[in-house]
Order: sequence, then C-alpha cells, then structure tokens
Amino acid sequence: MNQQSKSYTVQEATKKIESYCAYQDRCHKEVVSKLKDMGMIPIAIDTIIAQLIEDRFLNEERFAKSFARGKFNIKKWGKNRIVRELKFRDISKYNITTALKEIEPEAYSNTLDHLAKKRLVQITETNTQKRRKKLADYLLYRGWESHLVYEKLQELIP
Repeated sequence: MNQQSKSYTVQEATKKIESYCAYQDRCHKEVVSKLKDMGMIPIAIDTIIAQLIEDRFLNEERFAKSFARGKFNIKKWGKNRIVRELKFRDISKYNITTALKEIEPEAYSNTLDHLAKKRLVQITETNTQKRRKKLADYLLYRGWESHLVYEKLQELIP
C-alpha cells in the first residue's frame, strides 16, 4: 500500500475522486482502490462511494457500456475478452449482459473478418496447419468466440 504524506478530509477526497471519475468512467473497484491508496478508512470510503453514486459520478452500468464499446472499437477485442475483463473488475452479470448489447452484430462480424484477413497477410508460415493455428491463437487471445474463429478459419484457409 502506498503511504502518502498528505492526509485527506472526506470533502477533499470526495473532490479529488470526483475529478478522477469525471475524467473517464470508472468502476467501483478502481475508485475503492484509489481511496485506499489515499489512506481513507473503510467508513469514509463507503460514504464517498455513496455520494459519488448519488451525484452520478459513479455508475457501473455506464462504465460497463463504455468499456465494452471502447475495447471493441479501439482494441478490436472479442466478447470473451471483454467479459473476462469486466468480471475481473467485479461488474455484475446483468451489467455485463447490458454492455455486450452495445456491440452491433454486423459490426462484430465485420471486425472479425477484417482482423482475420489482416492477420493472415502478416503470417509468413507456409504450412497450412501452422498458419491456421497461428491465426486461431491470435483471434482466441483477443477474445473472439471459438466457434466464430473456426468458421472464419474454414472460410479463409480451406
């Protein structure tokens, strides 16, 4: 745990965390961790979290939705990876399901297609089986569902 020389009042900590949350959507786990690093005691943390939720600085559903959209659009992650990362952040099953609805099915399949074709061009391996394995490993690592990956492999490397 980081020992900081400055100690914060609840009001100071609340202001600091409000700007932390305003900068980008945060999940409860990140905020609690930040407050602990600031040396806040559990009762103060609970008070601040309640205030942040009331003032709409903290909203798990909004966080989950923007997280899913961002990781899909920017990092081209598949749903498995997004779900794994959201679970790691202690996001509820309901919010994860809601977040995945942010991804359009057509955009999802187009992105998989684009990603697979782009990667296939980069793979220099000549052995067909090894090419397939390399492409599959790449897509699976990025969190794309295995049945979609194997369908794509059949299509691109017959």
